[in-house]
Order: sequence, then C-alpha cells, then structure tokens
Amino acid sequence: MKGLSEKRSGPLGGVAAGVALVLVAVLAGIAAQRVADGGPATTEVAAAVTPTGSTTTVKVSIVEMRYQPSVISVPAGDRLVIELTNSDQRRHDLVLATGQKTGPVGAGAEVTLDAGVIGGAVDGWCSLPGHRQAGMTLTITTTGSGAQAAADHAQHGSSAEGHGEHDAAPRSIDTMAAPSADFRARDAALPAASGERVHRHVLRVKEVEVEIAPNVRQVMWTYNGTAPGPVLRGKVGDVFEIELHNDGSVDHGVDFHAGALAPDGPMRPIEPGESLTYRFTATKAGIWMYHCSTMPMMLHIANGMYGAVIVDPPDLPAVDREYVLVQSELYLGGDQAKMRAENPDAMAFNGYAAQYAHRPLTAKAGERVRFWLLDVGPNRSGAFHVVGAQFDRVYAEGAYRLQPDDPGGSQVLPLAPAEGGFVETVFPEAGHYPFVSHAMVDAERGARGIVEVTG
Repeated sequence: MKGLSEKRSGPLGGVAAGVALVLVAVLAGIAAQRVADGGPATTEVAAAVTPTGSTTTVKVSIVEMRYQPSVISVPAGDRLVIELTNSDQRRHDLVLATGQKTGPVGAGAEVTLDAGVIGGAVDGWCSLPGHRQAGMTLTITTTGSGAQAAADHAQHGSSAEGHGEHDAAPRSIDTMAAPSADFRARDAALPAASGERVHRHVLRVKEVEVEIAPNVRQVMWTYNGTAPGPVLRGKVGDVFEIELHNDGSVDHGVDFHAGALAPDGPMRPIEPGESLTYRFTATKAGIWMYHCSTMPMMLHIANGMYGAVIVDPPDLPAVDREYVLVQSELYLGGDQAKMRAENPDAMAFNGYAAQYAHRPLTAKAGERVRFWLLDVGPNRSGAFHVVGAQFDRVYAEGAYRLQPDDPGGSQVLPLAPAEGGFVETVFPEAGHYPFVSHAMVDAERGARGIVEVTG
C-alpha cells in the first residue's frame, strides 16, 4: 500500500493467541459501547495484541463529506498514524471508537492523528451533527491476526445511528393533547406589503430550545430564533439584501429560492462567528422557500432552518385577510433514520403540531380570505383542504390555476416539498371550518387547524 512504512510482524502462537483473541473482542466491544453511551472512550484495545514496533502511516483526504480511502488495512500490532487533509469546503473532524480524535479541522487544513497500536477493527467517523449518518465513516481493519473476525463482530455490533446527535432521548408526541393555558400560537397573519423596493434583513442562526408540541421541547436550529424563520415579502423587481450571521455551534448557510444566481458564494456554509451578505433580485412571483444550504440538508431543514419569501404576483387583488401557513415535519432528536423513512414524529403548520386546532385562525362570514401555503418538507408532500369551503382562486408555482369567474372550483392545493402557492375562499356562514393536509396520516400527526368564522 502506498504511503505505508516498513513493518515487522510477530504472530502470536498457542494459548497466548487464544487469550489475545478474547481480549480483543471484549475490549473492542467495551470501547464501542463507551463511545456510544457518550462516556469516556478507551484505548485499551491497543493492549490486546503484542506491538510489532513498526508504524504504518496512511494519508487520508476528506472530499465531499467522505474519507478517501474509507477503509484502512493495518498489520495487527502496528502503530497507525493518519495524516488527515481536509480537502472539503467545510469543517470536519475524525473520531475513532478507541477514543482518539483530531478536533475540528478547517477547510484546507492538515492534521496528524496517532491512532495507537491497532489490535482489531476500529470504526471512525465525523462527529459534527448529521455527518456520520450522512456517510462520513472510516473503518480500520487488521491483517495477519486471527483476532480480526472476533474484533469485527464486537466492534460493529453497535448501531451507527444517533451518535453525536443532539437530544436523541426516545419520546413521543401526542398531537391530540392541549397546550398550556398561556400558550400563544404563532401569528399566521401576513403583514401588508411595504412600498420599499430594496429590502434589507438580518438573519441570525440561533440554537434555541422551543416547544414544538404540547409538553415537548427540543433544541432547534433557527433563523432569528423561530422555525419557520421570518416571512419576507416584496414585489417583482425588488432587491433583497440579507445579512447572514452564524451564531450557532456548527456551520450553516442559506439558499433563497426567490433569487437566481450562482450558489458558489452566497450559499456557501459559514463557520460559527462568520457572516456573509446575500443579495438577489426577485424577478419571478410566487411564495419561495429559503433554507439552510449545508449538508446534510435534510437534517438542517427538518431541524428548523427554513422560511418563506412571498413575491406578490403583479396586480394581486386585495382581500380581507391573508394568512401564511408553512407545512413541515418534526423529528424528535434529529432522528435521520426516521427522516429517510419519511416517518415524522409529528407534522406542523408554522412549526408547532396542531397549534391552530387549539388557537384557531379567525374570519367573518362573507370575507375573502387568502391562504398562502408553502411545503418545506423536507420529504413529505402536502394537500391543503378546508372542510366546508371551496376555493375559487388558486395560484401555484407561479401560475393561476383558477379564477373566481371560472365555472369550476377547487377542493385542494397539492404541493410537493419546496412548492408553494395560495388559495382563496369566501366563508358562507359562521362556524368552525377545519383545515388539514388531506393526506390523513399527516392531518392526524398535526397538519391541521381550524378557522373560526363569526357572523
């Protein structure tokens, strides 16, 4: 193997070999379990073999969230030195199940990690949130030792899911439970458009603990402390100038679908303490998603880093009330296995499961009400429906599908992840009108609310 130093093997024999095999299996299992539990790691696996006195040096590069090579083969008993170069554009690290770790390695930086004497298979991974689950793993294997199979079995017996993640305690969400008496739902009313043609906003990445359902709190990654982030609004031709400040603990970025420009600069991830300016012109109308552009995007979006930009269509008619509802998925503990399975713990409009079922939106009979809808996913589609109402104006993804003078009507606005639009209706009489995602499993998970209409 290129880059390996010369080595001298000294195979164990007889009873000593059998004892070493058992020790490797047991100690490797202990090391993996301690790391999985978040307790102190151990390097005791190094003592399970007779050191050869030789050193194996391997060069490893990080490219596009992968270790290259991702498998390292080392003669049993050799000391392993890893020369790690971060050729990615983001900060990473390398943590070994035996306890050694590099600490954060910035883009373009090089570090050396002494992995100690290798007596069996050892797992390695990036400990930044979501990186291990996204595939940033490395495996060290051994040659020339009968202990390898037992060590492999012991070392790989622990799950790769959940390590390094925040708040992974098993819990559940009861979307039928009522919030506390002092709970205040997010104001869904859309502010009127301003007459400004240049919109300057500051977005600060904040990690905050928020309530996402009755009696359930979770640390979320947010823009300006809320999930969704602030709703921005303008007209075609307006300029948006966004200052992004990363006040979090890991790298984050932002991608505005409302702008068309090369993503290389403004959408790049920035480290904690850094900032950038993102400037774009709104050339097309619609309700557009913005979200964190950092990989794995699924985790960053699901954990709260999303929002809406509304660019009014030209000559948009006035209405009596306007609401904006952002549909999203909630995953307890940032569980990426559930994300990949599209099995959320709850669904929400505007970041809290079923909040408008307990704090209804309001309207008056005969008023024209416009509902702006955006599905931010990250995975599941939406199907917005208001029970007891019919839509006579429907706008989706930049085009009108229905106008009040048309003879037909509409019962649902279907939206794939990242799609958006609006519907309008006139409530015929006083009453309570439920609204749901008509994917019933998601309505039961919390994608529901009520419009309370008075006479």
